[in-house]
Amino acid sequence: MYDIVVLVEQPVTDWDARQITALHHDPPEPVHYHVLMPVEDAASRVEATIGSLAASEVMGTAALYLDEADLERVHNEIRQASEAALATSLAAFARAGADVSGELTAIDPLDRLATLIGERESAEVVILTRPHIVAELLHVDWTNRARRKLKVPVLHLLCMDEPDWESEAEDEDAREAREENGSPS
Repeated sequence: MYDIVVLVEQPVTDWDARQITALHHDPPEPVHYHVLMPVEDAASRVEATIGSLAASEVMGTAALYLDEADLERVHNEIRQASEAALATSLAAFARAGADVSGELTAIDPLDRLATLIGERESAEVVILTRPHIVAELLHVDWTNRARRKLKVPVLHLLCMDEPDWESEAEDEDAREAREENGSPS
C-alpha cells in the first residue's frame, strides 16, 4: 500500500480531491490517503477573542466573562464544526474514487504529521492550504517546516475552486470576435 498523508487547513473540495488523486492516477500499488486536519483549541480561541476585546476596557465598554459552561459549549461547537469539515473532506476524496481515512488533531499539526508518517510508514505528504504569502516568504509555513522536519517528499498545493470552464470559453470566444472585428481588447 502506498500511503499518503494529506494535511489540510480547511475542508477539501471535490476539485482539490480530484487534483490530488490525479497525481497518483497510475500507481504500481494501491494508494491510500489519510487526511489530517487540525482542530482549533477552544480555550485558545476564547483567549484570543478575549485578548482582542481587552481594548474594550480602555474604551469603557463592558468586559466579557466566560464561565466553564460557556467554554465547554464553545469547545463542543468547534469540535462539531471540525468533525463536519473532516467528513466533507473524506467525502470529496471518496467521490474522486480514493481509498481514504482521516483524523483531527488538537496538537501542533506538524508534530502529529511526523508521528503519523512513522506510524503509517507513509511514502509522501501533500499539504493543501490557502496562500500564506508572508509565512511562505519567511519559510515558517507548514510546507517549509515539514520539509525541514520530515524525511519524505512534501508537496504543497493551494486550495482552489473549480474553474468555470464555460465562462472562460465564452471570454475567449468574445476576445477572438473582437480581434476579428479589429476592436481593441
